[in-house]
Amino acid sequence: MSKTNNLEAQIKAGRLAAGMSFNEKVWALTAQIPAGKVKTYGDIARKLNTRAYRAVGNALNRNPYAPVVPCHRVVGSTGELTGFAHGLPAKRRMLEAEGVSVTKGRVDLSRHRV
Repeated sequence: MSKTNNLEAQIKAGRLAAGMSFNEKVWALTAQIPAGKVKTYGDIARKLNTRAYRAVGNALNRNPYAPVVPCHRVVGSTGELTGFAHGLPAKRRMLEAEGVSVTKGRVDLSRHRV
């Protein structure tokens, strides 16, 4: 298996590996979010020991592994649906199809946050 294929496999499996870029780490952490659950951009940033919430969003905007790496499961700090390349209505549909309730454009983090 080539280094690139191995790295892709690590990302899709949700495993952090030495030598990963910031974006690759974001994608790997996002791959860990199970269906029916969400994390915030801040949750992911804190896991990487940074406050670069926007950088997390930028990484997810460049996610080449969707839908295996489910960037639709990442929401704003108050549960609001934000930033999704396919549009917020699509993000809402995808989350609701997984059993995540969305009310007035927000996810109830107390119920759905992992």
